[in-house]
Amino acid sequence: MSTDKKAGLGALLTPEESVLVLIDHQPFQVANLHSHEPTMVINNAVGLAKAARVFDVPTVLTTVVEERGGLLLQGLRDVFPEQKPINRTLINTWQDERVVDAVKTTGRKKLILAGLWTEICVAMPAIQAAGEGFEVYVVTDASGGVSKEAHDTAVQRMAQAGVVPMTWMAVLGEWQRDWAREETVPGVAEVQAQHGGGSAVAFAWEMQLLATPTGEAA
Repeated sequence: MSTDKKAGLGALLTPEESVLVLIDHQPFQVANLHSHEPTMVINNAVGLAKAARVFDVPTVLTTVVEERGGLLLQGLRDVFPEQKPINRTLINTWQDERVVDAVKTTGRKKLILAGLWTEICVAMPAIQAAGEGFEVYVVTDASGGVSKEAHDTAVQRMAQAGVVPMTWMAVLGEWQRDWAREETVPGVAEVQAQHGGGSAVAFAWEMQLLATPTGEAA
């Protein structure tokens, strides 16, 4: 990614320029996920997927040797019930022509990746795609590695290759960009309510307060 694409308004994500690839969120990978609390990574990955649905961002689902590693997690399949994940044998997703073709067909150059594990199945395609002219963003809290060191080192390595690390709520915020964009506000609010952690609790509390009578006579 060139320097001019790393800064300025154009460096921020828009739904119209984005394409999302979710890589290998499968039981085998989750079983050795130790960089984060696994339920948080799953929560964030599903939240990211739902956000992509709200903003009509094309999303490619992938698995690796799913007959042994397990099917894509149900939460992600529920968001895209019409999709069959691309099941690979190649460790590097970006070496599978079906995945690359699916991304290129969208005509979009801001490539957003999240997956398991960060140090292998995310880093390899991120580094390769960045070298092939894509603006690559990795959602670090919807990804995870076999250890904190493995995850952190992979993020550093990708950043050195020009890949931009982000969190899933940051992606959501950049896609929304303006609360006057009313057509997506209900969907954003629903995603935040379901997956936003403390923000979800605060939002529910705010709705309660707004619906609570003041006790004053009409």
